[in-house]
Amino acid sequence: MELEVYNIKGEKTSKKVVLDSSIFSVTPNDHAIYLDVKQHLANRRQGTHKAKERSELSGSTKKLHKQKGTGGSRKGSIKSALFRGGYRVFGPRPRNYSFKLNAKLKSLARASAFSYKASENSIIVLEDFSFDSPKTKNFLSLINNLQLSDSKNLLILPENDKNVYLSARNLENQKVLSVSEVNTYQVLKHKKVLFLESSLNKLKLS
Repeated sequence: MELEVYNIKGEKTSKKVVLDSSIFSVTPNDHAIYLDVKQHLANRRQGTHKAKERSELSGSTKKLHKQKGTGGSRKGSIKSALFRGGYRVFGPRPRNYSFKLNAKLKSLARASAFSYKASENSIIVLEDFSFDSPKTKNFLSLINNLQLSDSKNLLILPENDKNVYLSARNLENQKVLSVSEVNTYQVLKHKKVLFLESSLNKLKLS
């Protein structure tokens, strides 16, 4: 697939780029995408949830009444799960939700996401640029020039650029990542994916 290159003013340049078919023209694998997104969301979970168990509650351990003959249910103590304020049966404990996926499967999922975006004509290539200082106004001007102010956009840089990152940080629907940080979840979450020319070259090597 061949795409035209735009400058930061939103104008087409004389340059064109050819997207790597091994990344942008694969047959999408939906199950690989599902697993990769599931892993990404699982890895983000803190897993610090905790409910108090019987030994952790304060209160008397005295048996409330005799075991048999009362006509009521058996109750061990006031800390029983039967009572308000009692312990929780099989409550949540701190745990790690992360799990492993093979590198080849993650690469397939990422290529599948890019292929979906390419088939939807949702990929835009920009000339390499940077900002002299972090200014939200500069990034907002770029998005307006490209007529993308109404969509969620992901800008992929060849490497970390603090000025560009800080310029976009306060904008609700704009996300800036480097090539090494790109993941399937972020690609699918955003409507448009913007690449710098040098980002495409680095993507081939990653």
